[in-house]
Amino acid sequence: MKAFVVDKYGKKAALRLADVPTPDLRDDDVLVEIHAAGVNLLDAKIRDGEFKPFLCYRPPFILGHDVAGVVVRVGSKVRRFKLGDEVYARPRDGRIGTFAEFIAINEADIALKPKNLSMEEAASIPLVGLTAWQVLIEKANLKKGQKVFIQAGSGGVGTFAIQLAKHLGATVATTASAASTELVKSLGADIVVDYRKDDFENLLKDYDVVLNSQDAKTLEKSLRVLKPGGKLISISGPPDPEFAGKLGLNIVLKLVMYALSRSIRKKAERARVEYSFLFMWAQGDLLSRITRLVESGIIRPVIDRIFSFEETNDALAFVQKGHAKGKVVVKVK
Repeated sequence: MKAFVVDKYGKKAALRLADVPTPDLRDDDVLVEIHAAGVNLLDAKIRDGEFKPFLCYRPPFILGHDVAGVVVRVGSKVRRFKLGDEVYARPRDGRIGTFAEFIAINEADIALKPKNLSMEEAASIPLVGLTAWQVLIEKANLKKGQKVFIQAGSGGVGTFAIQLAKHLGATVATTASAASTELVKSLGADIVVDYRKDDFENLLKDYDVVLNSQDAKTLEKSLRVLKPGGKLISISGPPDPEFAGKLGLNIVLKLVMYALSRSIRKKAERARVEYSFLFMWAQGDLLSRITRLVESGIIRPVIDRIFSFEETNDALAFVQKGHAKGKVVVKVK
């Protein structure tokens, strides 16, 4: 099969289009013929080697974290899916590889594709949808009437998180450029801060939750918009000791992550707020719940651009520029 592989770690290194074997199928796997693959900043960060300390793939490996396609084979222990099912997924860490014609995925990571979406639209959802859900519902326990600040509202996670937070009954503030203001308002944002003109910390206060996706400076400023008891949840780091514990890392890496997050945790403690880091994980059952929200019209995908399979490197470069409104997708089949 054709696939885009990372031959060696390196910043902005081009992926190589290669002929590789079709993946072997484990007993609890399904083999998916890939029709479309979402492109994420995470792909670029893994290629660049940013996550090697705790998520190290041995080159050459196939990149890609979002997929929509059709089941063409099932393992002997698979019970939830059958040949011909249209599915979507974010394959679990250690088994990524959606920039390809086929992928083997554990059935626990998969859900049936929303019937009202194209393959390209479906492929845009898994990673950002799971991230938003795990932050806002599972970690923040966001409730009706609370206030949440979602950074970078026109980005992939932002466009999904705004809609989910609004569905939960929260008041939603976000940052966006003037050109993206109408988009984020149409998704449900109540307050939009033009980050090119204004500083959000001067305009927002007494928030219950902040979803941070930006740099260290923005992370620290976010502490000042939270009320006592609020929650600052970052998907861009730094990782905290709880995350290190979940991964079962060795003592050296645990100490490294403790040191990396020590400053922000201390500042959060002084501000009487809670800091935590989230690195999303694959959850097929949760993705099935997202499917129901999409099919009912509560959440809609936002796609900036669709590239051909041959243009996968161009798609990755476009995502790295940081100006995409919503998601970028590669059409494989």
